[in-house]
Amino acid sequence: MTLSKLSLRNAKRQAGDYLIYFVTVVMICAMLYAFNCLVFSEEIHKLSGLLDNMTLTIALASIAVVFIIGWLVSYTTGFMLSRRSRELGTYLLIGLENKQVSRLFFLENLLVGGVALLFGVPLGNLVYQVLRAILLTMFSVPYHFRYDFSLKAIGLTLAYFAAIYLFALIRSRKRIKKMKIYDLIYFERQNETEAVKKSRNRRVMFAVSIMLGIVGTILLMTAGKLLIGVIGAGCLIVFIYGFFTSFSSGVPAYFERKPERKYQGQNLLIFRTLTAKLATMGIVMATVSLLFTATLLTEGSGMVFNGIFQGRLERDAFDLLFVSDQEDHVEQCRKSMEAQQLPLSASWQYKLYQGVDDSVVAYLEETAEYYRYSYDQNDNSTVFMAYSDYAALRDMLELPEAEWEPDRYIIHCMPYLEEPLRQWSQPLSLNGKNLSPGGIYTEQFTQNLWNGNGHQFLLVVPDAVCMARPVLRFVIAAMTDGSITPEQLETLQLSLGERAADGVHLCSYDWDLLYSKAANVSDTAAWSAMMVFPLFYLALTLALTAATLLTVQQLSEAGRYHRQFELLRKLGMDRMEMRQVLFRQLAVYYLMPVIPPVLIAIPFILDMCSGTEPGTLVGANSPSVILAVSLGLFFLVYLVYTVIAYISMKNNVLPE
Repeated sequence: MTLSKLSLRNAKRQAGDYLIYFVTVVMICAMLYAFNCLVFSEEIHKLSGLLDNMTLTIALASIAVVFIIGWLVSYTTGFMLSRRSRELGTYLLIGLENKQVSRLFFLENLLVGGVALLFGVPLGNLVYQVLRAILLTMFSVPYHFRYDFSLKAIGLTLAYFAAIYLFALIRSRKRIKKMKIYDLIYFERQNETEAVKKSRNRRVMFAVSIMLGIVGTILLMTAGKLLIGVIGAGCLIVFIYGFFTSFSSGVPAYFERKPERKYQGQNLLIFRTLTAKLATMGIVMATVSLLFTATLLTEGSGMVFNGIFQGRLERDAFDLLFVSDQEDHVEQCRKSMEAQQLPLSASWQYKLYQGVDDSVVAYLEETAEYYRYSYDQNDNSTVFMAYSDYAALRDMLELPEAEWEPDRYIIHCMPYLEEPLRQWSQPLSLNGKNLSPGGIYTEQFTQNLWNGNGHQFLLVVPDAVCMARPVLRFVIAAMTDGSITPEQLETLQLSLGERAADGVHLCSYDWDLLYSKAANVSDTAAWSAMMVFPLFYLALTLALTAATLLTVQQLSEAGRYHRQFELLRKLGMDRMEMRQVLFRQLAVYYLMPVIPPVLIAIPFILDMCSGTEPGTLVGANSPSVILAVSLGLFFLVYLVYTVIAYISMKNNVLPE
């Protein structure tokens, strides 16, 4: 049999023996190709100018994916080499040279990678269609299925796979060339040894690792500077490796001190198998746990960013808003909108007036996190609005009519200020008239902009009172029958001159503010594509890599498990009890590397959510939902691999 035929036969057998690894590589290939298609798609880039930056974020994520999957391929290739070392040593015994054996191993693994690439590209096109449909929907563009291929995306994916496989296989090939027959035959017996042998040292190391885990989590959550975040991440890495190294060594010592627990139920069998596993692959388990930690932190960050983008989008009230400190600019904007015949369904031109004092601001500074979320801390003066303008704007927004009493003033504020402002009871003395606090309303009213309707709140007072106050800003608000196109918005900006040429991106008192909800929707969709998509892409890759590594390790022990359960059958254990033992062994094995990541991720994600402005993460994007979805998606992927491992082990190792 020639080397090429032998390579082909071994590649088929390898794909069967390590099917879960092969499927994972195909899925990673599909994602690489799909995101490469996004990078080279002219249709996607035309949706928004901001999407030009998506090329960089996806490229960075893809480079990270290449390193991650490259490590997986390198590790799995080395693992296969250890498992097949006797077979390869036998080839040397029958007369093959080292370079022929190394070439054989190189070709069969390269063939597996090539087949994975062949399956991954068509699957990746389907994944791309899903991503394309999501993006087009986000930009309110009709989606039509179009199954096509991008030669540039295929070329880049091929380059990624070449880098992944050539590095791993060239390394293994050099390794085989240097090995002797004895080295190959006994290579499989090489395992990790216990890093810490003394019981006292194990206890100290375990305690120190736990403390470092707590410190690292706190530093990671409170990181105001990059250096603090790096130190926190370093503490967590030391914690995870220290935890698994000391834990795997400490389990036998625990049962030595409490032998009565060793013989309760099936503890002896289950924990003997666990300690044997941890003793020989403690570093691997720590690496898997570290990958899971990165998965949950990355996925949670993506969920938080998505919630922030969606929450800010939902706070938009008016379809079009122009604000200036000069009245003639507002008149010019109104004339420009009429000249362009924009599809306006309603519009209202009004004024915002300067308040009497900053007593409300001072009160909010003491009772709420007002300054933390206010966009202009240099000028947070109270803003007045005439009741007639307020009523007209509420009618435009189709809001219920506000209850009005002539001797009271209305407060309209962001939702997070409602509770402290309900405790506000100070009257206003204006033009010899005292006004006491009245109703409080929290509907979306465009109060989250620098030059919006007040800095997070405004006071609605009688028209006669406002006339005596200095005008702070001149405003025109409008609703449209349809979205304003980017071309129409750009034309409107240019007609207003340099002061509003950059629209919403120049929000200060030195510039006019031209705000468009349609433009904000487009920008929000673009930011989601640039940040959320790559984070989920990276998180899924990390999860698949770690779960594959665990499952390959477990399935490779099928022969040993079969001999173990065959002996148990002869000793009188029935099949049902053996299934229970197998289930518990796998449950403990798969839960171990998940515990530290979950304990780290839960406070980290909740802390990220608490850093956003109150009222942003609510409803479907509330912190509890974000946490639940993040953990749920992770465990859904993990459960698939766990179930596959259990079914495969049950069918292959339990005696009939």
